Amino acid sequence: MNYDFIDSNIGFNNQHIPNIDMRKFDGKDQVTWILHMEQFFDLHDVSHAQKICIASVYLKQNQFVWYRWICSHKSIFCWIIFAEGLVAHYVDTKTNAFFSQLINLKQKGSMVEHIEDFQRLNIKVNDIPKEHRIDVFISTLKDNIQHDAHL
Repeated sequence: MNYDFIDSNIGFNNQHIPNIDMRKFDGKDQVTWILHMEQFFDLHDVSHAQKICIASVYLKQNQFVWYRWICSHKSIFCWIIFAEGLVAHYVDTKTNAFFSQLINLKQKGSMVEHIEDFQRLNIKVNDIPKEHRIDVFISTLKDNIQHDAHL
């Protein structure tokens, strides 16, 4: 593996990184994948210099090609640039697709299932101010529950 893209001022820590059972990034749901990687990094105190190397192991073949391309075109490369580039490159091409899905979401099953569905979309939408997210959530609930929630 070529580590030329690691800033020599940061160095490379050879600490043992535990093996993890994580899905490889396939170009879909990049925000969740990034959050999983960041959780792993935090849990195992992974150094900044190692984050990209470890994350690259969890890329499927086509995404690894993108990774190699971006490595060859960036002189300063850090986890934040990597994560922002990944999100930008693999973003859904439909304008406001996640926002539209979120506001059109309707509870079909249990409250727990609905909360999970809402959170999955909510994490991808930045356009709703925090103080309005509860109103958006209530509007996605079943009608009888919406009424009780407004009381």
